Amino acid sequence: MIYLEKAIRSLTDNKVDFVIVGGVAINLHSSGYITSDLDICYSRSKENIRRLTAALAPFEPWPRGLSRELPFFFDESALRNGTKFNFETSIGDIDLLGEVKGLGDFSSLVDRTVIYEIYDSEVKLWISPV
Repeated sequence: MIYLEKAIRSLTDNKVDFVIVGGVAINLHSSGYITSDLDICYSRSKENIRRLTAALAPFEPWPRGLSRELPFFFDESALRNGTKFNFETSIGDIDLLGEVKGLGDFSSLVDRTVIYEIYDSEVKLWISPV
């Protein structure tokens, strides 16, 4: 997954506080589950939203399913005004979750993570309770 490497490097280079959840987390835990997008739960602090915007802006995020003829601006304001975003980007689909239904926000998930090294970067993967 070439897009995954670019996304992970940009997020970690910009020091974004995030946890990988969903299919990529399952896949990295050695499952055969196939996914076509990267799902992350991110800290909604003002500084982290600034870093997240900087990390993803080069990949031209656009809401999946929204006509390109309608206005949308990927910026800090957009991310502050919502908690769930499903984006198509120039490197693949990325879903941003301010909170995960039934599990909570970033601060609730971060204690239930494992550190995983991928593409010379350390990332947090959410671990599902057994």
